[in-house]
Amino acid sequence: MRRLLLAGMLLLAPVAAQAKLPADPLASPMWQRLGGTLFGDDTVRFDDRVKVVFPGIAEDQHSFPVSVDARGIKGVRRIILFADLNPIPLAVDFTPEGAQPFLATRIKLDQRTPVRAAVQLEDGSWLVSGGWIDAAGGGCSAPPASRVKGDWAEHLGEVRGVALRGGDGTHVRLAFRHPMDTGFVANIPTYNLQDVALTGAGGKHYGTMRIEASVAEDPSITVITDAAVGEDIVLRGSDTNGIRYDGSIAVRAAPADAAVAAR
Repeated sequence: MRRLLLAGMLLLAPVAAQAKLPADPLASPMWQRLGGTLFGDDTVRFDDRVKVVFPGIAEDQHSFPVSVDARGIKGVRRIILFADLNPIPLAVDFTPEGAQPFLATRIKLDQRTPVRAAVQLEDGSWLVSGGWIDAAGGGCSAPPASRVKGDWAEHLGEVRGVALRGGDGTHVRLAFRHPMDTGFVANIPTYNLQDVALTGAGGKHYGTMRIEASVAEDPSITVITDAAVGEDIVLRGSDTNGIRYDGSIAVRAAPADAAVAAR
């Protein structure tokens, strides 16, 4: 796979020796260029077992909830979430390692666009799914609320989390305070939460992720692990200016009378 990054933006550059991409069922005008950049010469197939779930209406283009569930597929080693027509298409690049192949977060939408996920299998091939969403413009080009309010710097480094053990695993929900600047607002450069890693007992790796500025302000992220009740999950994160987001979360049993939501 070949991916070119510059100043937090995914460059839609030609890729040499690129395998022919399958015809796009969504007929996106960016599929060939974006697919070539994301997948290079890897084999790509469309597969509805990659479940990309989002609302039918984008009520807030600055913060649009999306979940990716590939738990019905064996051998998933990587998940990427992207929106074809965003100026920064890639949102999250997640390597599950010891976690289940599931991810939920919120992204920005700059216009009507396909929102997709791709999962990479152990043989290096990719399975892709997604759908179109109508959205008003400006999700990536409007200043974040914390910039308007003026208190964004007071909360850098803050993160909260909860880890609840349910019937299908331990749902780890993380909420970061960060403006997630895209660089498309005058006089405000790109600035975003960048790297997150989760480990458990004995240093077990649950997953790492690379996060881009197209993720919504104050990012919220949910993953599912097999961590046991009483185990501490350790978080290590940083933004593009080196601000640290570190902490630990003790796994608790989910209340008996409440289901653990997968988002």
